[in-house]
Amino acid sequence: MIRPTKGKTPRRPAPKKPPSNQKDPVGVYCRVRPLGVEDEECCIEVISNTTIQLHAPDGLKANRNGEFKETQYSFKKVFGISTSQMELFEDVAKPLVDDLIHSKNGLLFTYGVTGSGKTFTMTGSPGQGGLLPRSLDMIFNSIGPYQAKRFVFKTDDKNGMEVQTQVDALLERQRRENQSSVPKTPSSKQRLDPEFADMINPEEACKAEGVDEDSSYSVFVSYIEIYNNYIYDLLEEAPFEPIRPKWNGAGTPLRQNTEFIPPQSKILREDQNHNMYVAGCTEVEVKSTEEAFEVFWRGQKKRRIANTQLNRESSRSHSVFIIKLAQAPLDADGDNILQDKSQVNVSQLCLVDLAGSERTSRTRAEGSRLREAGNINQSLMTLRTCIEVLRENQMCGTNKMVPYRDSKVTHLFKNYFDGEGKVRMVVCVNPKADDYEETMLVMRFAEMTQEVEVARPVDRPICGFAAGRRQKNQAFKDELSRRLEERGGPVDGAPSVMNELLQSFPPLPACELLDPHDDVTLPRIIQVLEQRQRIRHRMTEEYHKAAKMMKSMLQELDSNLVTKDNFIHDQRGKLGEKDKIIQNQKAEMERLEKKAKMLEYKIDILQKTTNIYEEDKRSLQQELESREQKFLRELSEKKRMEARMQGMVSDTKQKWEKECERRVNAKQLEMQNKLWVKDEKLKQLKAIVTESKSERPEAPQRPSREKDRLPAKRSASPSPVPTAAPVRPLHRRSHSAGGERWVDHKPSSNVELDTVMQPILHNAITVSTPSEKALSKCDKYVLTHQEVASDGEIQTKLIKGEVFKTRGGGQAVQFTDIETLKQELPSGPSRKRRSSEGKPAQENEHAEGDWTDVETRCSVALEMRAGSNMGPGYQHHGYPKRRKP
Repeated sequence: MIRPTKGKTPRRPAPKKPPSNQKDPVGVYCRVRPLGVEDEECCIEVISNTTIQLHAPDGLKANRNGEFKETQYSFKKVFGISTSQMELFEDVAKPLVDDLIHSKNGLLFTYGVTGSGKTFTMTGSPGQGGLLPRSLDMIFNSIGPYQAKRFVFKTDDKNGMEVQTQVDALLERQRRENQSSVPKTPSSKQRLDPEFADMINPEEACKAEGVDEDSSYSVFVSYIEIYNNYIYDLLEEAPFEPIRPKWNGAGTPLRQNTEFIPPQSKILREDQNHNMYVAGCTEVEVKSTEEAFEVFWRGQKKRRIANTQLNRESSRSHSVFIIKLAQAPLDADGDNILQDKSQVNVSQLCLVDLAGSERTSRTRAEGSRLREAGNINQSLMTLRTCIEVLRENQMCGTNKMVPYRDSKVTHLFKNYFDGEGKVRMVVCVNPKADDYEETMLVMRFAEMTQEVEVARPVDRPICGFAAGRRQKNQAFKDELSRRLEERGGPVDGAPSVMNELLQSFPPLPACELLDPHDDVTLPRIIQVLEQRQRIRHRMTEEYHKAAKMMKSMLQELDSNLVTKDNFIHDQRGKLGEKDKIIQNQKAEMERLEKKAKMLEYKIDILQKTTNIYEEDKRSLQQELESREQKFLRELSEKKRMEARMQGMVSDTKQKWEKECERRVNAKQLEMQNKLWVKDEKLKQLKAIVTESKSERPEAPQRPSREKDRLPAKRSASPSPVPTAAPVRPLHRRSHSAGGERWVDHKPSSNVELDTVMQPILHNAITVSTPSEKALSKCDKYVLTHQEVASDGEIQTKLIKGEVFKTRGGGQAVQFTDIETLKQELPSGPSRKRRSSEGKPAQENEHAEGDWTDVETRCSVALEMRAGSNMGPGYQHHGYPKRRKP
């Protein structure tokens, strides 16, 4: 059951950190595991040491073009199937261990699909130790001689460390050893678990360089797992309660009380430095690699694993192994640890083995396995989301909130992405074809993670004590022991001469005299006393010898002390002179500082004055530029107006010239028509008068030959002479007969062309669509349009225009005329002019008024040019009219 999300409390402002502009991208490495079966289909190919290529398997759907897409992905380094655990450790984890020893944090996690080799990469197997055991071995190989005694460093349960004295640490050790409830940490002499023994070969051991010898170190380890988005402590010893019922993974109580109560989940908290930690988590102090292995293996046995169709031992939780290194400097003597909590530096390295992402359609998980898979995929999705938001904020300059709190994994490690240490990721992939689609998602996430940059951690402050204190203290102890041994002082394992003398005193015999004639007791006493006297003399000589030696030593020390006092006095005199020189230099410095301040003050005043002048200069320059721009705009506007007015004047001039020409031509044509009508009327009147008054005996005979014909009577007005190109009075002839170049525009139409008469343009360019290129070569334009009229006949319209250039450099057409061509039937009997006497006309009689009819006249008249000497009646005035017999 997933715990419901609670309301988020407002965050406290983070402490101000020194600015660090140096950033490093997240280091992403790729490791390809070998195939389980040799002849199995492979979808991954290692191209170089930094690039891999994915091939789509045969059963996958192809692209639209029928080809399979091959994609390449680049990493910081790619490790193939032949890569050893040692090579992987050298490139990935060793730099993080170096940073840990130098008080910098680090985060290393493995990511990939279920069964891709993440746990093997992190833990390893006997003879092939993974990243975790090799990191522990490197730490203890580096700080082994400089470790503090147990319980000198003590956790304060608030993600911090305290320092105890040697006496307090001794009492703490005794108290812990007396407590039977607390399990004793195993020693290196105890036999290790055979499954975990021989992880690292001795020849593969490595050691960090540049370890601070003037500090004392202590290593604390903790092991937790994140299962169903809950945090559990794998090192916590749960008490056994036979009465309280137990619960299995499915949520039902167990009747047989044969196992421990499941541990309670832990919560995350934030320390005073705004770093996240697991509250109440067990932290075990370890002093050797073997001891750390044993603690890790004890928690590893409690980790939740299950058998699925993809992996026989599939991790059902995210495991986090935290290595915390506490270090504090030695005091000025180099003997004891400095009792100052502020000088304690705590760095930690988190080794995370993420559970593999999996699809339930492949694992066919049910019940608790299905819930575990859902929580694993949800936490990994939250990790991807956080990486995406971080990448977007860094690349696009946005300030979106990163959803760290949506998952325990991201919430626990949010400080690392905010710049608390280096971040490394090992992407494990399985090259088999079944994992292709999930491997593609893993590759995309890894490619996106490489674009996220993490701030480089700041180096810890250097202690103010002199370097090499531990070495000098050890050298002093060795020299003191050597001198004591040379001068007969107490040396370990060698009794002194005084002790030998004191122990060599013979015991006094019985001194009781029972008989005055006893000759045995007194000589015996005398012998013992003489022996003691000799011993006393030896002791006195030894004493005087030692006293003389001590006196000589004291005299030597006094002389040395006097010499040192004289030297110190001389040095003090020199120091006084140096002090005077320093005082003079300080006074000179103060004078120069005052002078510098005065000069700075003057420089500020000059700078302000310069700024004022510069501001005035900029304002005047801007005003000048604005006025120049305004003047240029007005000048350009004036030029445009002049050009526009010139164009308008030229257009108006051309327009009026054409209009005047058209009016003059129309007026001339009108006058000619009037003159022609007048001549016609006069001739007809003359003919009528002559016909009515004169009597002819016989009808005129038709001339037999053309040469005998009489010339026709002419009117008094001059007759116009026909021209080569006559113009009809009412319908002007097409302009296409001139010498201009025409554009003959004949668009496509449903009506079939060439059905009626059309103009033939000899000097023309025929186009279906007019173009600027064709218009630029011609002077005239004609559009041929054919349509069916209302009477069923086809008529053709010629829409004519003139082509002229525009001011913009283009071509324009101005339409000036529309000419209609239509085919009609011959007209009926023409109207007759009634005579003045009112006589009816005969059928065969040709009416004299036919030539006055407009339609008849227009159908047979010739077009003429204006100003010609040939009148409109030229054709029928040239021959005599046929009259009735």
